[in-house]
Amino acid sequence: MGISDTVASMSLIPEKMLSISPSLAATIGLEEAVLLTALNELMCYSAPELNKGYEWLNVDAQQLQKHLPFWSIPDLQRISASLRDKGILLIASAPLHESNELRFAFNETSLFSSPQNTAFTKNIENTKQEPEHRKGAKYLPSQWKPEEETLRQLGQYNIPNEFIDDQLPEFITYWSERNEPQFSWGSKFIKHTLRLWREHQAQETKLSQQTKMHSKWLPTDDAINILIQQSGINGNFVEDAIPEFVLYWSERGDASNTWNSRFIMHVKRQWARFTATMEHNFEPSLIPADWLPSEELFEVLTLANISHEFARRLAPEFVLYWRESGQAHNSWNTKFLQHVKREWSRQQSGTSQVTTNGQQRSNRSNSTRNNSLIDELSDRSWAST
Repeated sequence: MGISDTVASMSLIPEKMLSISPSLAATIGLEEAVLLTALNELMCYSAPELNKGYEWLNVDAQQLQKHLPFWSIPDLQRISASLRDKGILLIASAPLHESNELRFAFNETSLFSSPQNTAFTKNIENTKQEPEHRKGAKYLPSQWKPEEETLRQLGQYNIPNEFIDDQLPEFITYWSERNEPQFSWGSKFIKHTLRLWREHQAQETKLSQQTKMHSKWLPTDDAINILIQQSGINGNFVEDAIPEFVLYWSERGDASNTWNSRFIMHVKRQWARFTATMEHNFEPSLIPADWLPSEELFEVLTLANISHEFARRLAPEFVLYWRESGQAHNSWNTKFLQHVKREWSRQQSGTSQVTTNGQQRSNRSNSTRNNSLIDELSDRSWAST
């Protein structure tokens, strides 16, 4: 074969060849030698993790097949298991077809102590060299401390020295466990500390904006608009919910910077429960002499943190008044609910008033026979003086 023929034949090899040690192949098998050589090359040009004296590397299945395209996933699983069974390879991952990755380490103690594996020992020692892109990088010393220049740069961000000192142990522990070399540990520490400082400042800002609930709190116009205009909730229902909401959170003593959002969610939950449980009779009727509020009504009162006993005490007077009034309504539960919520609010605020001669009078002049549920909610004068 001439020189030209040699050059032509070499053009048929488009990529780097994988060199196999004949003695290693004879010792552990050809397939095992090929995979072991490929894994050794991956180890040399990656950043393995040191754990309990072994260098561990995670390689995904796609990366393995890229280096060894002539083998399928089952082939790679079979051959790697063979290397493990021979005591040459340590594997800490699930089968390759399940985990889609191979976490391995060379069992060098076993290899070096076995005379027949001398060829592999020499092969590992000769090929383990630092990759070009890692030359000049250094591992983090266990007693590492930032230099004056590093501290000076951190000081430009007005980071307190105490905060900087607090981050040092975590930084050293993290990078010691990862066992990865870096070109500049000072630069790495600056990025680490600056990220934590910004998170700390964001948290401090958030906490400083939080306020406790107070008796004069009112939802913003935007919150009211969301509830009434966008969600279609009756305005009087929203207004009646404010005292309950204020009382509940005042007693808890919590601080928040999202009171309006909480109020919106509170009212939406109550309105959904209310509309789902209250009866919707189209024909108004007189209140029966033995009328009692429904169990669903008491569930709604529970959402408003109103005592069941308080509501039950109001029922006889409520029935008596409307029996004497002779008026008909679509929903007596709706009427009673609004009455209880109003009386509860008055009691809690200390503004409950006694009507003239101890009696309750209605100043409504319009008929109630064609009132809808929303009309009932809008009517807040049945017991006004």
